[in-house]
Amino acid sequence: QVQLVESGGGLVQAGGSLRLSCAASGRTFSNYAVGWFRQAPGKEREFVAATSWTGASSAYADSAKGRFTVSRENAKNTAYLQMNSLKPEDTAVYYCAVGSSRVVISKAPTEFGSWGQGTQVTVSS
Repeated sequence: QVQLVESGGGLVQAGGSLRLSCAASGRTFSNYAVGWFRQAPGKEREFVAATSWTGASSAYADSAKGRFTVSRENAKNTAYLQMNSLKPEDTAVYYCAVGSSRVVISKAPTEFGSWGQGTQVTVSS
């Protein structure tokens, strides 16, 4: 089973940038899509972005399009979420998770597993 550890969160001013990392252990990481989700206090976990097993195709939530970029380096067993032009409404705990197939077939959290512990992103106005 894959184990995931997120890092790179922090406090940033509106308009700033952060790059989140998702480090995986286990040989099967490169065989599956990987997704990023976030959860703000009092809200449900929501899809942010995901990429296929090779990184050749990706999907984004409308809120992330044009500002966030998802990528991965399978040789390093790591996925990334580059976040630019951050807004206060991006404040949340960000999680990475492994998809159920090689491509992104769903944006539903229930289609992903092996969740990491999350990393806090706080954007001040």
